[in-house]
Amino acid sequence: MATSKESGKSAGSSGGSAQKSGSGSGSGSGPAKRGFAAMDQNQQREIASKGGQAAHQKGTAHEFDSEEARRAGQKGGEAVSRNRAHMADIGRKGGESRQSANRAANAAKAAGNRQGSKEE
Repeated sequence: MATSKESGKSAGSSGGSAQKSGSGSGSGSGPAKRGFAAMDQNQQREIASKGGQAAHQKGTAHEFDSEEARRAGQKGGEAVSRNRAHMADIGRKGGESRQSANRAANAAKAAGNRQGSKEE
């Protein structure tokens, strides 16, 4: 029995090192995923769902009321707004989006005016 464990360990360790070198290729992506992290998202979701259902049945699950959820969202908003560079990016993207929409609207108006003046 000891030989099967030893052979399993050596096969597993060589397989793991081959996996790391093959997938990492010098990018430094970290260790290979194992266990729960290695499962596909559907499997993870199923297992997590079962855990949530069990907690609700047991009576230990936490449920947010609207006030608690509002405070949590406010905390998250405050944390994000501290990052000035991130906020500047958001504002810039919004401004660019708005400018492009305004430009398109103005171009459509101008095209309409041009067509109207040609007919007269």
